[in-house]
Amino acid sequence: MRGVLGLIQRARKLTTGTDLVINGLQKQEVYLVLVSSDASKNTKKKITDKANYYGVNILEIDDYLLNQSIGKMNVKVCGITDEGFANLLVSKKGM
Repeated sequence: MRGVLGLIQRARKLTTGTDLVINGLQKQEVYLVLVSSDASKNTKKKITDKANYYGVNILEIDDYLLNQSIGKMNVKVCGITDEGFANLLVSKKGM
């Protein structure tokens, strides 16, 4: 999964940050949401509610794995803006 997330980041098909991901969900540009395992309950609820409303899958992944994979620190929420990459991550995670 680490290599795939890095590839998505380099392809510029990754949106980071709660507000940007919610904005992408509202515009129907986000196909998969990644939430860090140590994100706050409020953040998880906000993202979960929005993703469920727009019918987008959510993956909860380890904080260290997420941050190392994309090369950024303290990222809690990411949105995948490419349907093919989103399907690849879902198949790797086994949803």
